[in-house]
Amino acid sequence: MLLYSETFGSKANANQPTLVFLHGLLGNGHDWRYVISQLAMTQQCMTIDLPGHGLSAFVDVDMTAAALDGGFDAIHHALNTTLSHRGVTDYVLIGYSMGARLAMYHACALAADPSVSSNGPRLIKVLLEGGHFGLPSAEREPRYQHDQRWAARFAQQPLIDVLQDWYQQSVFTSLTTAQRQALVTKRSDNLGAGIAKMMLATSLAKQPQLLPQLQQLSVPVHYLCGEHDTKFRDLAAACGLAVTVIDNAGHNIHIEQPVAFTTALLAFLG
Repeated sequence: MLLYSETFGSKANANQPTLVFLHGLLGNGHDWRYVISQLAMTQQCMTIDLPGHGLSAFVDVDMTAAALDGGFDAIHHALNTTLSHRGVTDYVLIGYSMGARLAMYHACALAADPSVSSNGPRLIKVLLEGGHFGLPSAEREPRYQHDQRWAARFAQQPLIDVLQDWYQQSVFTSLTTAQRQALVTKRSDNLGAGIAKMMLATSLAKQPQLLPQLQQLSVPVHYLCGEHDTKFRDLAAACGLAVTVIDNAGHNIHIEQPVAFTTALLAFLG
């Protein structure tokens, strides 16, 4: 199944990988425009709208929330299909929040089945922005109940009302009132039912604990987190991966500090 994607810029030389960007929950490929505007002169960039979002809002990917891994494996295969269809050869995967978790899963799934990479696009590096590595077993059921309550609200209530509460969560405490309201307005064009389905399909309760596999990957992995994103700074400090903390940023670095994000990305690319 194909996901909607857009390509920007061009490679400075034929050996450069394509930079592939995955957005977070409630987002879409347009969220990366500030970063891509700094890269497109020398890099080929591709944004992908994940199922239930943007112009993939009606993409019918089998993401049965009741499945052991929710929709992680289905989206992994959809990414492979989309990249192959677009003629991508080598690529760097860059994911934010939910997109970072899907990027982790994708990288680990490729490592577990090398035949996929040998016959298709080849993953070169992975940059993770504020992504969770997975929960202990004891925390998964409470998390799923938490996500079910939010999903029910997204599916049944006016989206603008749900978003007003969504952006009051502790992970968004670094936002100003104006930033919070701007996000509510910006995200109100989503379809609540699609967001609800994706939330359950990619719930942390369905995600394997991926850190041990990430630590064993042969491809370089780098983790970014914001100075004011306390939760993910703590996760990053204990992850054993290469980490960069971005000054004056919260959870969404590429929107709050796009120049610093791009600088860190270019340093990682070498």
